[in-house]
Amino acid sequence: MSDYETQREGMVADQLEARGISDPRVLLAMRAVPRHCFIPSENRGHAYRDGPVPIGQDQTISQPYIVAIMAELADLAPGQTVLDVGMGSGYAAAVAAQIVSHVYAIERHAPLTRQASNVLDSLGYQNVTTRTGDGTKGWPEMAPFDAILVAAAGDVPRALCEQLKPGGRLVIPVSGPGGRQMLKRITRTGDDTWSEMDAGGVAFVPLVNEAGR
Repeated sequence: MSDYETQREGMVADQLEARGISDPRVLLAMRAVPRHCFIPSENRGHAYRDGPVPIGQDQTISQPYIVAIMAELADLAPGQTVLDVGMGSGYAAAVAAQIVSHVYAIERHAPLTRQASNVLDSLGYQNVTTRTGDGTKGWPEMAPFDAILVAAAGDVPRALCEQLKPGGRLVIPVSGPGGRQMLKRITRTGDDTWSEMDAGGVAFVPLVNEAGR
């Protein structure tokens, strides 16, 4: 077992299972995806630490626990189609792609899109489609989605809610008073109805649209 594999096993045991992550599909995916490959070489030594890591463009790769809890809340399963908003490094898309049939991933920063796409291609992820664009608008031509994962905090975009299948789940950090952020799971319960569940406080970069707001 390589040093990275040893670190990854430790990450799953100490940061995920010890904190209550129990979905076997998510745990297998987190064990399988080489997180260090999605991190610039100068920061690769921090790949499996319990926290976010810079990836350029003032963005970070999320803490492993956050990636895992979002995937678990989204109830990912084989056969599903998922939208990943705020792709960043591509790591969360790769984790989802280990479980579902196809992931569509959007990133606002073109250099990060290219970087993530290259890593995903090099690792053989043929079930991830990437593009640069405004994630708040979703990907309407590929909707509806079984699940949508958003890795940036703000108001809940109506477009994302409307691109869920019936029963589909949107997992998103939502900004609140005083700069607080709450991770929420929003489930589509009807043509124009949704239910919400709070999943605890988080800290994400802002969700920005194409106008920079």
